[in-house]
Amino acid sequence: MVKDLYILMIAAAVVSIIFKFLKQPVVLGYIVAGVLIGPFLSGERFVSADNVKQWGDIGVLFVLFCIGLEFRLKNLISSGKVAAIGALTIIVGMMLLGYIVGVDAGLDMLNSLFLAGMLCMSSTTIVMKAIDEAGLRKERFVKGATSILIVEDVVAVVLMVLLSSIAIRHQFEGAELAGKVMDLAITLVAWFVCGILIIPTLIRLLKKHLNDETLIILALGLCLGMVLTAEEAGFSSALGAFVMGSILAETVEAHRIEKLMTPLKNVFAAIFFISVGMLIDPSSVAQYWTSIVYISLIIIIGMIVFGTLGCWWGGQTMRDSMLTSFSFVQIGEFSFIIAGLGTSLGVLSPIIYPVIVASSVVTTFLTPYIMKAAMPCYTFLYNHASEGLRAKIDKREQQVAAAEAAKPADDKNPLADKVRHAVRHTYITKHLVDLFIKNMSAHDDKEK
Repeated sequence: MVKDLYILMIAAAVVSIIFKFLKQPVVLGYIVAGVLIGPFLSGERFVSADNVKQWGDIGVLFVLFCIGLEFRLKNLISSGKVAAIGALTIIVGMMLLGYIVGVDAGLDMLNSLFLAGMLCMSSTTIVMKAIDEAGLRKERFVKGATSILIVEDVVAVVLMVLLSSIAIRHQFEGAELAGKVMDLAITLVAWFVCGILIIPTLIRLLKKHLNDETLIILALGLCLGMVLTAEEAGFSSALGAFVMGSILAETVEAHRIEKLMTPLKNVFAAIFFISVGMLIDPSSVAQYWTSIVYISLIIIIGMIVFGTLGCWWGGQTMRDSMLTSFSFVQIGEFSFIIAGLGTSLGVLSPIIYPVIVASSVVTTFLTPYIMKAAMPCYTFLYNHASEGLRAKIDKREQQVAAAEAAKPADDKNPLADKVRHAVRHTYITKHLVDLFIKNMSAHDDKEK
């Protein structure tokens, strides 16, 4: 595996330099590098596909962990309407569109459902990377877009359970799905409440002993521990990594951990995208190129239409709705996971996997350019809109601006402190928590 990692790092470095020189997104260079050193063009001469897949899986965990570090739970709560309505509109709309495309292509019901599931999830990793490279991280739409992606990732877990049930039993098990949704909800609440009650307090007590080395080791250990917990609970390991990132985002050392993790995130993000490129068989791309173009157009047009409508219905401005939807014009990691699920169950048509992977590459390649077209398209729409629509756009802009201006200054107390304060004053735990704090204070006084 050391040789494989060496080749991956050298390939990533070379393409980074070349694509930076060409002023192209580095993500695309990683995918191209994966194609060039992958098994379909080079066999096993350079790297082992199995080993690279393992490195890629690890890469997804660290990338999502870092995304969790950059996100605050209070942002998800404040974006609840946009996240719920936007994600629901995109998922339902794209699944219906994907199912229709599958049936029209002559696929059976099961394969059409799997295709629908693959087309309804944008890539959190790719969207965040594209936003970073475009310098849009501080734009207003990013908070809502991130919230929608989180909801999509959670829904993807439930969707995989549903598809597995249908594939194995060839019937819809509503009771099982409801039970799984309830399990997921209870588990997430338990993770966040327990994590926010314990981990921030632990880090605050240990703050003076945490140098950079110890802090990053602790953060990675907690991340991997939550990954294992998620897998044991029957959920996605990626979900566990994101949850721990979100919990650590509520600690006093959040920004420091994020800064320390950035180089590691960049390394493993490169490995992940190279591993995606290695899945591409150029001969399959040549054979199914019409299907790839067709699916890519469906993804791009569908995501723009349903994303814009969902965000607009959720309360965003038309400008922010279009910026969000134009950044969602790709599929990514969860599409590969669903495709792998169908393949492992032996129910997925062999045509679908190469088409989906190639479509993901095409849409990933086009994402930065489509994002740049968002503002010109918005300007065109506004200038050519009817008076009634233009008035609605202006009114929504004023409403959102007024709501932003009316927001109180950022609370100095993080969400973790608020949760601990609320739990501390419940009837059951009040005396226990107060006693614990009293004992800790006495211990600190003795040390002084």
